[in-house]
Amino acid sequence: MIDFSGLRGAVLGGDEAAAAAAARKALDAGADPVALVSEGVSPAMDEVGRRFERGEAFIPELLIAARATKAVFEIIRPLLAKKGARPAGRVVMGTVQGDLHDIGKNLVVALLEGGGFEVTDLGVNVPPERFVQTAREKNAQVVGLSALLTTTMPAMKATIDALRAAGLRGKVKVMIGGAPVTQAFADEIGAEGYGETAAAAVGLARRLIA
Repeated sequence: MIDFSGLRGAVLGGDEAAAAAAARKALDAGADPVALVSEGVSPAMDEVGRRFERGEAFIPELLIAARATKAVFEIIRPLLAKKGARPAGRVVMGTVQGDLHDIGKNLVVALLEGGGFEVTDLGVNVPPERFVQTAREKNAQVVGLSALLTTTMPAMKATIDALRAAGLRGKVKVMIGGAPVTQAFADEIGAEGYGETAAAAVGLARRLIA
């Protein structure tokens, strides 16, 4: 049985080189690339998220763990595609139009990728029509909208309205998040979910897809 503790430790510690080396070692030993995600990367990133929520880890630690995760996925993504492995889900993420803040959005993207999701990150200042276009092109199951400014929160509703007008609301669930956002606002604009923290957003995405 292949031991993934070294991979988990490298991701937790944010050591890109060690994570990549552990991934190659596991593959050389015959590990299934899917197992590298389910038994190595995902548990490590889930733990980083829990530590972040408890105040035991901070944004720099989460970001370096995310970089270690990306180093592993660069190695195994072609293998996963060749194997025909399905991601945990397909998510389109972005900060809504008029808002240039991305730290919170980047944390959610990092944890989603660590959790085995296929994430398309549209960046910041994303207009509703681009969310619509990308959700359709990527056959997304979830669209994640982020905002830090109260003045840009109406862009979340505009995006949901655009998805509805495009006939995608029956296919795509919407989750929202950001400092000024609340569950009440999510209910008001018709979003299926609200993630108070980055780690909560990952659990929410899993529930929405399930």
